[in-house]
Amino acid sequence: MIPNHDLPLGHLTYCQICGSQNLELVLDLGHHPPCDSLLKKEQLHEAERSYPLRFMRCVECGLVQIDYVVAPEVLFFPDYPYRSGITETLSRYLQGLAFKIVDEYALDRTALAIDIGSNDGTVLQGFKAKGLRVLGIEPTNVAKIAIANGIPTVQEFFTESLAKQVRAEYGAVSVVTATNMFAHVNVLGSLICGVSTLLDDGGLFVTESHYLLDLVETVQYDSIYHEHLKYYSLKPMIRLMSYYDFTIVDVERIPNYGGSIRVYAKKGKWDKVSDRVTALVQLEEEKGLYDRCTYKRFADQVICSKVDLLSLTADLHKQGKRVVGIGCPGRASTSLNYCNLDTVLMPYIAEQASSLKLGLYSPGNHIPIVDERIMFEENPEYAVMLSWHYAAPIIKKLREKGLRSKIIIPLPQVHVSED
Repeated sequence: MIPNHDLPLGHLTYCQICGSQNLELVLDLGHHPPCDSLLKKEQLHEAERSYPLRFMRCVECGLVQIDYVVAPEVLFFPDYPYRSGITETLSRYLQGLAFKIVDEYALDRTALAIDIGSNDGTVLQGFKAKGLRVLGIEPTNVAKIAIANGIPTVQEFFTESLAKQVRAEYGAVSVVTATNMFAHVNVLGSLICGVSTLLDDGGLFVTESHYLLDLVETVQYDSIYHEHLKYYSLKPMIRLMSYYDFTIVDVERIPNYGGSIRVYAKKGKWDKVSDRVTALVQLEEEKGLYDRCTYKRFADQVICSKVDLLSLTADLHKQGKRVVGIGCPGRASTSLNYCNLDTVLMPYIAEQASSLKLGLYSPGNHIPIVDERIMFEENPEYAVMLSWHYAAPIIKKLREKGLRSKIIIPLPQVHVSED
């Protein structure tokens, strides 16, 4: 019997994959606003919604997850401000995914590739460059950017009903991708059924998600937020896909977002499975990813990290040093709110000129997000790298632009960069 993978809104008392009620609390981060619900100036005096953010572990299947489901239209609203294409490193990774799929799976150049949660069409630009037909599915207004850039996009949430319409209009799909959104979906059963509708037997479904092992090993508590309902490791994912007659045939670890897992699943039962699948499950077990003590250690490290970052910024403030933020990814909302960093300790966050977040304020602590040229003009004594998972290329670029500030890296351990 397949558990119900279409989740109700609100508090969950059971595992999102296997349905077990044997959930253990790993870390309670308190109540947080949705991470991408940035505010306009006129909203600063209005009430602000926040929701519980608790990191839980299923003892039965090993899935790590949060236990509160926020309505998707609250999280992924029309003016959702995230764009995957403005981060040069990420853009290369995403387009490289398309190149790799076409080459390694010998896709016909007339094939159709669909990306679910396609954002500004970055992944599909890669497929298009390889000559494939492409179609994006994206519910937010970022879809309009993709369309303007030549990527046909349906501006809707992906559903099984929409999958039937697409199949009827376009025919069978050769590959479906879901990058950095597969962990976001509360109606996951419907999504996988929709993907199955699009694909013929042997069709390829490729997902990318934050990888639990990287999260734990590098203390990435900042990647815990309401958009991420699940924190995948491979073993629970194999179980999930088997419910829907998909076989995971290959897997790889990739650097995206501070460490992700890319999973290749084929529709149907397949005996030819890469040795990397077995090897990664074995590594997860060797690393203690299914052991209670691993998560006790992780929780202790998170608490120490919070204390260290708050203490450092508070001490610098007492010394009269100015500390600002660099970059405003979704994960910054968790770290800033959990560590109680506000406009006293961090007067603004600098973003690049192409960001959709300029002129807005961070949720919860209401730190203004400004054009990075202000930071270059001021050159404050210190800056916290909130996009720390891409620190090296960002710091190199900032130094080339003339930034002289000392840069604080908050994770995995709080330290001042030597670069």
